[in-house]
Amino acid sequence: MTTMFNPSRDQVRQFFCDTYRKWREGAVLSGAEVPAADIIALHPEYHALLADPDALGREWTPEQGAMNPFLHLSLHLAVAEQLSIDQPRGIRAAYDGLRRRLDDEHDALHRLLECLGEAVWKAQRNGGAMDAEGYLEAIRRSAPGA
Repeated sequence: MTTMFNPSRDQVRQFFCDTYRKWREGAVLSGAEVPAADIIALHPEYHALLADPDALGREWTPEQGAMNPFLHLSLHLAVAEQLSIDQPRGIRAAYDGLRRRLDDEHDALHRLLECLGEAVWKAQRNGGAMDAEGYLEAIRRSAPGA
C-alpha cells in the first residue's frame, strides 16, 4: 500500500508529468502541484521529458553521468517544503545566507539539493535518521568563502 507520504517511483513520475501537462494547459493546480509547477518552470530542459509518455519507464544511472530529472524535481519539492516551514529549524536562515553570498537564487537552491541528497544518502548508508545539524552545516559550508 502506498500513501501520499510514501509514493512509488511511478507515482512520483506520474505526478510531475501530470502537473506539467496541467500547467502547460493552464488548468487549475492544487496542493503540491502549485510548487511543483513553479519548479518545473525553472527547468525548461525537462519539459520535453515530462511530456513524453515513455519517460515514466526510463532509467538514469550514475554511470550515465546525468541526474535523474524526477529525483532532481523531487529534491526541489522537498527543499521548497523545508524552506516553507523552516524544518529542519534554521534552514531558511542558512538558505538566505547562501543566496545572498551567491547572489543567485536558483544556484543556491541547487546547492541545497546537493546537501540534501548527500544527507539522505548518508542516512541510508548508516541505516539511521538524517543528521539535520550536519545537513545545515553542509549548507553553510557550501557558500563561497564559507
